[in-house]
Amino acid sequence: MKSVIAEHLTKSYDKGSVMALDDLSLDVAEGTVLSVLGPNGAGKTTTVRILATLLKPDSGNAQVAGIDVIKHPDKVREVIGLSGQYAAVDETLTGWDNLVMFGRLYHLGRQQSINRANELLERFSLTESARRPIKTYSGGMRRRLDLAASLIVQPKVLFLDEPTTGLDPRGRMEMWGVIEELVKGGVTLLLTTQYLEEADQLADEIAVIDHGKVIARGTSDALKSQVGGERLEITVDANHIAATTQIVEKISGHSAHVDSAIRKISAPVSTGAQALMDVLRALDAAGIHALDVGLKRPSLDDVFMALTGHVAEEEPKP
Repeated sequence: MKSVIAEHLTKSYDKGSVMALDDLSLDVAEGTVLSVLGPNGAGKTTTVRILATLLKPDSGNAQVAGIDVIKHPDKVREVIGLSGQYAAVDETLTGWDNLVMFGRLYHLGRQQSINRANELLERFSLTESARRPIKTYSGGMRRRLDLAASLIVQPKVLFLDEPTTGLDPRGRMEMWGVIEELVKGGVTLLLTTQYLEEADQLADEIAVIDHGKVIARGTSDALKSQVGGERLEITVDANHIAATTQIVEKISGHSAHVDSAIRKISAPVSTGAQALMDVLRALDAAGIHALDVGLKRPSLDDVFMALTGHVAEEEPKP
């Protein structure tokens, strides 16, 4: 069963001069994580805002938990949680006050709001700082509190729009642990990110979007397989680059990429370890000593570069 369905969504800004979404379609199976991966300006946030009923598409349709987001936005809001790129909390209030306030806004009633706030503060390891003003919180603590606020109503579907933006590596790891716990609890999650390792870590499937279109979709391993098999990488002395390149190209059957600055020669290989051994024997026979040698599996960085021609963190051109 699909918890999220988006079909042929289009959305433009500035009287049609900026196309944010261009016939975008995607879906998320119940109880799974779909990571929407793309650079800044690709359309990730626009997609989330439409699915969360904060924005209407120019055309197309979408359903969340079987509810039409355009026809019945109020009903959709009853079953979703949303955490945006920046913590949407009141810095002058304490963490506890913020969560109780969100509970009252959701009409939970005073005592139920208090109970839910206490429960979430404990769940996100914020109990000790619950009575401190938000302005004293670290970035990771703010993000955890913002995520807690999105769970006040125990949503069936959760939208996280770049949830670890601005966090240091430790804060990012902590947030990943929280997200993994939510998914184990049965929440369906649509996660947008421009961090390739985040998609690799958390997602059941990944949808790569660029310029408002889904340009590829699949599991992390399936997407990596589109780039090809392993790559052989060898570093040698500068005076051996030309000869090593010839050997690598002959054995791999592919044109080699040469990075003269670091004296590295690389090429895709289909036979993996066998190709590595063959190259080492050929180098030994030629009297060439390899300074470094190895096999590298394709990464999501390689996938994104192959699909779009640029890295995932690249800023859109003005």
